Amino acid sequence: MSTKKTTKSTAAKKPAAKTTAKAPAKTKKPKPGGKMSALDAATKVLAESGEPMTTREMIASMAAKGYWTSPAGATPDRTLYSAILREINTKGKDARFAKTERGKFAVKK
Repeated sequence: MSTKKTTKSTAAKKPAAKTTAKAPAKTKKPKPGGKMSALDAATKVLAESGEPMTTREMIASMAAKGYWTSPAGATPDRTLYSAILREINTKGKDARFAKTERGKFAVKK
């Protein structure tokens, strides 16, 4: 005669994930300690220059003025380019940047 073994499940059941509406975008505050993000520094450099710049020019200007330096990144200009395009695509009319020509950006006024 065979006997059935009954075991209790020791794994805890996870509660169902709640789906909530997406929260509105928050405006970023400057980081404590005076450190700027690359996008904030790019905005400041573009506003000071008053003319469109490439991301490579922005990175050089940000480093020269001490606003932001790359934390050992190999291609900070490409990272900045991607971040600027992402902000333009995400925020649309509310973006801080405008693409003026191929590879050049300016600050919206």
